[in-house]
Amino acid sequence: MAIPLLGYAPVTQNARIDGYEIPGEEQPRIYSTENLLSPGDMDALIEAGYRQIFFHAFASDREPFLESQLRFGQITVRDFIRGLLLSETFKTSFYDKNSNYRVVEQCVQRVLGRDIYGEREKLAWAVIIATKGIQGFVDQLLDSEEYMENFGYNTVPYQRRRVIPGRPQGETPFNIKSPRYNEYYRAVLGFPQIIWQTQVRSYVPQDKKAKLGDPSLYMGMARELSPQGNTIPRISAINIDYESLVPYRAQESPQKELAEAKS
Repeated sequence: MAIPLLGYAPVTQNARIDGYEIPGEEQPRIYSTENLLSPGDMDALIEAGYRQIFFHAFASDREPFLESQLRFGQITVRDFIRGLLLSETFKTSFYDKNSNYRVVEQCVQRVLGRDIYGEREKLAWAVIIATKGIQGFVDQLLDSEEYMENFGYNTVPYQRRRVIPGRPQGETPFNIKSPRYNEYYRAVLGFPQIIWQTQVRSYVPQDKKAKLGDPSLYMGMARELSPQGNTIPRISAINIDYESLVPYRAQESPQKELAEAKS
């Protein structure tokens, strides 16, 4: 007999309050099949679904069959999200690498768009995973009243109420707050790695970088050259034989001059 979901009380009201907010850069963009205007909008919606569940999908992580069904209207966005949560990529990258409590935290963030209310809620959903498995847990999340009220069948889940009025800084994005691997598996995989640098590197903006043909690119090569000029000989004027250096015309014999005159 399956254990029903335990009751839990919210510890914050932020995710449940409807407030008036001025749109800005930190406001999430809502992707829904109800306002698609072009085929490119469907591509953007699919990419948003991958970002929400996987944070980033490589070519091997994509689900072409689910994408095809969604494009042709055979499944809803909610079914597409369910397929991603039950995919082999999510199982090997999230479910197998974390405890049930951490899986609950990550799935609530990605599916319901909010943080868990407390340890009581984390325990309640962990019991569902232990009794019904990951598929029963995913189905119960997507069939919940909270999911249907906020996202329904056609909207990709997003982080709700990230910007809270009266606070200088909004909530940290879920993918930064809850990385894919926990501390144990990050240590097994060997990251994060500490790389010590012996030299300080400075950032140069793209518009200030030297273009091809700029003389500054050849300054290093010019500094490496060591030209050697001709040495100036040091000769004293006393030792110079000026008479031997002055050109003169050689004297010819009188017989030769007489012969040239007769001819």
